[in-house]
Amino acid sequence: MLVAYQGVPGAYSEKAARALFPGCRTLPCATFAEVFAAVESRRADAAAVPVENSLAGSIHENYDHLARHALKVVGETYVRVEHALMAPKDARLKDIREVRSHPQALAQCAGFFAANKNVRPVTWYDTAGAARDLAESPEPGVAAIASEAAAAIYGLRILKRRLQDRRLNFTRFLAVTRGSSRAQPTTGDAKAPRKTSLTFIPLRNRPGVLHAVTGVFASRGIDLTKIESRPDPDNPFDYRFYLDAAGNAKEAPLKDALAELKKLSRELRVFGSYPAGKLSKSK
Repeated sequence: MLVAYQGVPGAYSEKAARALFPGCRTLPCATFAEVFAAVESRRADAAAVPVENSLAGSIHENYDHLARHALKVVGETYVRVEHALMAPKDARLKDIREVRSHPQALAQCAGFFAANKNVRPVTWYDTAGAARDLAESPEPGVAAIASEAAAAIYGLRILKRRLQDRRLNFTRFLAVTRGSSRAQPTTGDAKAPRKTSLTFIPLRNRPGVLHAVTGVFASRGIDLTKIESRPDPDNPFDYRFYLDAAGNAKEAPLKDALAELKKLSRELRVFGSYPAGKLSKSK
């Protein structure tokens, strides 16, 4: 099985791909758009796509891609994010003056920069990409923030571990496949409670529309674990909503709730029902 992800070897997305599909081969892609296109065009069997970070919030681009592409969500996993400061073998921490990484990683390590005001954060397109590029073109006084796996892959020396400000830092990833694909995650508990991801656009914007929608679920005792709104690009100042609900879309009471929600929507699409992932806070 070939699983697409955004980034280069050593990226957290690659770790998610291997957690969702143990033993898979992986296909690195430069952008999230390429990841979705790889699955849709059958270049890849599945993809691991980040949708939410516990500190930085939702990754809106990927919610937009889910709506845009005819793909199915079949699973989820949570990857613990532990950033390391790394540099070429002969580098010393006291000599570092510039650190490269993805903007989110830099933000998650703000405490390090506050304590080291002589070190300048520099935005890079990817955490593992920053490590790879530095290994290929080392510069004195320059380091990168990425995973420890990236340091091992690219032969960099770890100067400081667990650089992030908060110990509990997780990213939620979805396993995405073509609707007709038999590719299924081989990790997780088959008996775990089901979660369903969906999107809808209300019939019209009016007072109380969100209350009416949440009432569809609340009246049946269904827990909404996430609700997100995004602009509808085809209708200025209208909004598309994304929901995660506890339960299986093919079983009551969620099946009944979705039937009622359809009456309140001009578009309703269920991305998929799948075993809810487990979030481990140990360590």
